[in-house]
Amino acid sequence: MKASFLLAAVLLVALPLAANATTPQQQRMADCSAKNKGLKGDAYKTAQSSCLSGHAAETKAATTPQERMKKCNADAGTKKLAGDARKTFMSSCLKAS
Repeated sequence: MKASFLLAAVLLVALPLAANATTPQQQRMADCSAKNKGLKGDAYKTAQSSCLSGHAAETKAATTPQERMKKCNADAGTKKLAGDARKTFMSSCLKAS
């Protein structure tokens, strides 16, 4: 009885912490958005694109095939892809990573 109560208490405390976790992609988006604050319209879009592309180039060389597979698999799971859509996404993700 005490063990189940303790488990429930731990889960209730940990749940909000897990909900606030951001993915690396979300963090990159936030960093680039903060960097480009004040820009508007096409200037903002261009700066965001450039910033995000720069992050992709930095992380591409530093990742192993296992890390790329793990990241692409997690992204596909987040998007709830299945079947052919998942295969296509995984293929393009692994090539791009």
